[in-house]
Amino acid sequence: MIHQVINLRDDDPDITLTTYVQDEGWCKRDAMLVIPGGGYNMVCSDREGEPIAMAFMARGVNAFVLHYSVKEKSVFPRPLADASLAMAYIKDHAEEFHIDPDRVFCVGFSAGGHLAASLGTLWHMQSAIDMAGIPYGKNKPAGMVLCYAVLSAFEMAHKGSFYNILGTTEPTDEQLALYSIERHIDERTVPTFFMHTMNDQVVPVENALYTAEAMSRAKIPFEMHIFPNGPHGVALGDFQTGRNVDGYDDAAVAKWVESAIYWMKNKVK
Repeated sequence: MIHQVINLRDDDPDITLTTYVQDEGWCKRDAMLVIPGGGYNMVCSDREGEPIAMAFMARGVNAFVLHYSVKEKSVFPRPLADASLAMAYIKDHAEEFHIDPDRVFCVGFSAGGHLAASLGTLWHMQSAIDMAGIPYGKNKPAGMVLCYAVLSAFEMAHKGSFYNILGTTEPTDEQLALYSIERHIDERTVPTFFMHTMNDQVVPVENALYTAEAMSRAKIPFEMHIFPNGPHGVALGDFQTGRNVDGYDDAAVAKWVESAIYWMKNKVK
């Protein structure tokens, strides 16, 4: 396995990409950029980073875990520039990582889901492209997997995430609209796989529903899996990330990984 930590920014050692790559070149694999959550206040890599990457790698998808800008450094577009740098780096090193550069996806969890969704809907934002210093379109993923993602800045919002990326606890509606994902769905949005649970008390399921409705209107292909039970942060939904905590180990929810890979392989061309 090619397992290394790559620094993406010369000016910030905290912005890294960790590789989980099968060290064999007999075929070109799909790739997955993994973006853990944490409310843009931290990066939850212990549950939504390496375990996710290993689950995808075990199923034939080479994976890369991103540590992006958080806390006082999380004001947008900086985190989006970090994700854009990661996507460009993966594509630029496609030969080394035995992947198809046209088949690089992203998966995000909670606030990391917001960053993944930003990559899939706002990849064309010029300020993020300029900050990353990459060619236009190099950061566009083939598709995105959004797991209990923070998406809407208005109704049912996870307000703390938006306070962090806007740098204020009193944002205007105009500021909120800048990064409320359902407001930016158009023909440039990439195909999407949603995973959410009905009883998520931190990021309500309406975040996924509002965004899917906007995709339906824009005729963007999507697949949605909403499970009746499962707490926020359910991650893989199995023992590995559940750790014997009630509700986090659910055989039904754990099927989302296989479903997402089937969607990638058979529904995204």
